[in-house]
Amino acid sequence: MPKLIRLYITHVAIGFGIAGCFVAMLLYFNIANLWHLVSGSDIGWLAVLILWLANGVVFAGVQFAIAVMRMKDDDDEGPRGGHRQRIMQPEPQVIPVRADMRPRNAFGHQR
Repeated sequence: MPKLIRLYITHVAIGFGIAGCFVAMLLYFNIANLWHLVSGSDIGWLAVLILWLANGVVFAGVQFAIAVMRMKDDDDEGPRGGHRQRIMQPEPQVIPVRADMRPRNAFGHQR
């Protein structure tokens, strides 16, 4: 099995395990009276299954994303930072403006 597939399956399983612990804690601590709602219904197990699957998808995605971002890429190929090219800085220019060319306001009067 390729290493990337093994990495994916491992971290998705870890994510679903964390989601299982999360849902168990939600039920144990009775957050939002969840234990009463689940235990009082005849299809409460379906609600727990859907809650676990939904949280499992989220936790598995986050777990795999963290695993991928922590992967190390060694680039020991010399200095980094690209080519430092000079940017041309334009010289300020003086532009003569006649006094009678002053801007006018909305009513046509000079400011």
